[in-house]
Amino acid sequence: MVLQKIPTGCNSIDRILEGGLPSGSISLIYGEAETGKTTLATQCTVNCALQGYKTLFVDCDSMFSARRLSQIGGKNFEKISELIILMKPNSFREQATVIDQLAGYVTKNFGLIVIDTITSLYRLRVAELPSKTFELNRELNRQLASLAQYARTSKIAVILTSQVRSTLGEASVDVVPVATRVLKFWADVIIELKHAGNSQLIIANLEKSPANASQISCNLKIVESGIHEC
Repeated sequence: MVLQKIPTGCNSIDRILEGGLPSGSISLIYGEAETGKTTLATQCTVNCALQGYKTLFVDCDSMFSARRLSQIGGKNFEKISELIILMKPNSFREQATVIDQLAGYVTKNFGLIVIDTITSLYRLRVAELPSKTFELNRELNRQLASLAQYARTSKIAVILTSQVRSTLGEASVDVVPVATRVLKFWADVIIELKHAGNSQLIIANLEKSPANASQISCNLKIVESGIHEC
């Protein structure tokens, strides 16, 4: 049986998405530091496990925390932890290897792949080799194309988190994902997380969804048990 939806735990977003993040496609979660990107990805991992499905969690930022998983999973922590496979690539090349060999890692009863953060090792490599930016951007695009195809053919949900960079507008400074065009091209669902003037409060903007619904925003609170609507 194929897992159809993975609830985010944020009611307004899940309602628009008719139950949660869809299988067979890529969902992008992006935002500034401390806006709950990893927490939301972990929460989706927990919700996937609660339905009896495994997750491959690719931790490119060394941000995965067993303690945070136990807080979000609560009494179900032991059951949940057995359904999570954790990988930690140390370079952009190793990230490519993980993506290219997904068929060997993601076996029976998997419902989700998380890559947190898809752009961190890419940014490090660009900083080391700025003259190779075009080639590295092309390689990132190749990895995303491979992920999209794997998600579609395997009917597995893929969640990517992304760092951001600032861009100057006519009257303001906007925040957009690193490698914006590439990431937004391949993502079927896009969620932006923003600070709301309080360390625990954030705003989630659903920018894109399969139903092409109007953009929606909701206020969320980061607490010990995860991210929930205010």
